[in-house]
Amino acid sequence: MESNTVNKALTSFTATGKTSDDGDIASVMGFSGFGKKARTFDLDAIFEQTRRTAIERSQRVIVQKSDSSSDSGSDSDSDSELIGPPVPPQHAAQQGDDDDDEHVGPPLPPGYTGSTAHSDDDDDEEGEAQDDDDDNPVKKIPDTHEITLQHGTKTVSALGLDPSGARLVSGGYDYDVRFWDFAGMDQALQAFRSLQPCECHQIKALQYSITGDVMLVVSGNAQAKVLDRDGFSVMECVKGDQYIVDMANTKGHTAMLNCGCWHPKIKEEFMTCSNDGTVRTWDLNSEKKHKSVFKPRSFQGKKVIPTCCTYSRDGKLIAAGCQDGTIQIWDRNLSVHTKFHCRQAHTPGSDTSCLSFSYDGTMLASRGGDDTLKMWDIRNFRKPVNGVSGLTNYFSMTDCCFSPDDKLLVTGTSVKKDEGNGKLVFFDRISFQRVYEIDVTNASVVRCLWHPKLNQIMVGTGNGLVKVYYDPVKSHRGAKLCVVKSKRKEKHAEALTQDYIITRKFLHTQVCWKHFSEMLVHIGMAASHSGCRFISCTCSVELRYEDCGGHLSAVNSHVQETI
Repeated sequence: MESNTVNKALTSFTATGKTSDDGDIASVMGFSGFGKKARTFDLDAIFEQTRRTAIERSQRVIVQKSDSSSDSGSDSDSDSELIGPPVPPQHAAQQGDDDDDEHVGPPLPPGYTGSTAHSDDDDDEEGEAQDDDDDNPVKKIPDTHEITLQHGTKTVSALGLDPSGARLVSGGYDYDVRFWDFAGMDQALQAFRSLQPCECHQIKALQYSITGDVMLVVSGNAQAKVLDRDGFSVMECVKGDQYIVDMANTKGHTAMLNCGCWHPKIKEEFMTCSNDGTVRTWDLNSEKKHKSVFKPRSFQGKKVIPTCCTYSRDGKLIAAGCQDGTIQIWDRNLSVHTKFHCRQAHTPGSDTSCLSFSYDGTMLASRGGDDTLKMWDIRNFRKPVNGVSGLTNYFSMTDCCFSPDDKLLVTGTSVKKDEGNGKLVFFDRISFQRVYEIDVTNASVVRCLWHPKLNQIMVGTGNGLVKVYYDPVKSHRGAKLCVVKSKRKEKHAEALTQDYIITRKFLHTQVCWKHFSEMLVHIGMAASHSGCRFISCTCSVELRYEDCGGHLSAVNSHVQETI
């Protein structure tokens, strides 16, 4: 009977899709119900209620704003309702202007006559001017301020700055290498150390490694040296055998060095070039022999002397400028044949004084002894991209370098004594137009260095000066650290007085030096008359009289009167 009732309920459920009476099914199946019934929501009603609420709220806000504006208008129109002293005329006029312009913020000062309506335009103009300054590389040259470091009286032929820009080294024809610490210097601008690492040889090049912990010193002898940050020797390259004809078979250079530099990526490797006609690479951990040898050759296959050398920015290429006017570039791993070779880069017989790669690694600048500056594209190395002449060069180490943004090229000019000022000349990299120049001093500009982190320019001159150009806003640290420190006061030595003790049998007293000297004079006179002699020691004076005869009383009286 019960099974027939359940079957009927299920049949009716399948037929209609739902049960007509939940209570009957629940009672038949033996439980009270199917659980809590789910809530149902009328979404259309909810959305309509929300819309009405928003409209009512907006209407209330509009009514409140209109009421407040009408109240403020009535307050401003009725002067009788003001409480307190009358408003000054200037302030009242200013309030009127503020009400008209609807300004927000504190009131303007009394004497202000400008219109804030133009402030936005001024800001826009300033922004455009700033953009123009960013596009104009000349505006980035830090030359508003300068300091002068006195290296000596002879030519500053080498400059080096560590990667962090904290320490500067300078070397010259006076054989000295001076260390300058920007953080430790004051306005006296004195070097904290000076030494002669290569004895009586002129300094040709100085450069810190990429880590800044050691420094390469290239001088007029055949052996380069590596010093630490404090000037102590770390390594000295071995000298080769000058009686061997093939320079590749010697362990080191056999003639005067001309230039040297560190590898830009490998901190233990550096390179030197010499009058023996070779360019050699060295390992800091192996001083007994060079690492590899590159031999420049002329068009006829003869030996030529490299006067300068450098690595590319990625360290994969080695470039050398030679006395025959050629520029030869090798792959660092292939030392036999050149990868790029320009036969007539500069006038034969002139010393190419500097080679410098751009920061993007595509361009090469060369400073020639023929008074020229040229730009080369290493992707098309047959002829220069740009060039300029008339830049006098009397030194075999005159520098050229790129600006940190790679848009300018900088070099120095040489002058004879009392014939003008040496200049630092700036050229646009693309157009190669002379865009700026700085009168440095009444001597030649030999070395120039533009540090990318400090944004400061270091210049070495022919009269023994090192000048540092900087801008208080555009530059960082460096010279800015020492110019703000006042000079230290000199310590004066204090005069010290010492008491002396005079001893004579029954006499023991203290006298000053003046009385002591006078006493000796009197005693000497009396003793000479009486034929006596006195004996003195370091710590005291003991008077002994022997064979004085009848003059002993006279001596005693002189001694007592003096003391």
